[in-house]
Amino acid sequence: MSNIPKRIKIVEVGPRDGLQNEKNPLTSDIKIELINRLGQTGLPVIEAGAFVSPKWVPQMADTNQVYSHIEKKPGVSYPVLVPNQRGMELAIQAGVREIAVFAAASETFSQKNINCSIRESFERFAPVIDLAQQHDIRVRGYVSCVMGCPYEGEVSREQVLHVARTLYDMGCYEISLGDTIGVGTVPKTRAVIELVCQHVPIESVAAHFHDTYGQAIVNIYEALRMGVSVIDSSVGGLGGCPYAKGATGNVATEKVLFLLDGLGVKHGIKSAELEKISVWIKRIVRES
Repeated sequence: MSNIPKRIKIVEVGPRDGLQNEKNPLTSDIKIELINRLGQTGLPVIEAGAFVSPKWVPQMADTNQVYSHIEKKPGVSYPVLVPNQRGMELAIQAGVREIAVFAAASETFSQKNINCSIRESFERFAPVIDLAQQHDIRVRGYVSCVMGCPYEGEVSREQVLHVARTLYDMGCYEISLGDTIGVGTVPKTRAVIELVCQHVPIESVAAHFHDTYGQAIVNIYEALRMGVSVIDSSVGGLGGCPYAKGATGNVATEKVLFLLDGLGVKHGIKSAELEKISVWIKRIVRES
């Protein structure tokens, strides 16, 4: 039985998750223009950057500059990724109103990605979430490798549940389930969401699919059928998959909107304007 919600929230991750995976960093001015253009389309959430070490993620080194200069539209959220207490302090200084923390369902990926174990990542996030709550800042939680890991292969669904449940219990209002390398299938999607929703309410679950093997849209459709009402996507499909040479990464926002329009599901976004931005930013990235 289909439980497709009547309205879907799109979380636009292109300016952060997309651009941080592009080989050549774009200028601050281009990032600011991209976010401002996206803000005109009706998108309710636009990731604006990440307060991370410029040594590890040079593409995000100018997040403070970008965040301070974007036009913040009323009713639009501009979250930033925060990995630790230092990043949280920078976010507070910048006036950020929503942050995201990033955990993994794979021990090896956690070590490779944020240089600590899963347990240690929770220990890092505790003071971050505490500070956020003190300043009335919303916290979103990401769980990567929910369908598979580039280093370990199959990932235990119970481990996915453990990470998602822990982040939710720590205070994350929304849990984004990430198919980091795009190996998800419809049965895997159904199984993971069913298990996670034993503890995390379906309205607090978001789907974050990569399109490495062309399965993102069918997986998103399955997530919608199960009642998921929040979809992460990236304008123009920004952000190539770093683990599969030549493969695409984030699912393109315009593809998701095409699916939603075909289903008659409301999203409040100007699809034609989004398409124009996609053409523009893909040209910029190609030429950079």
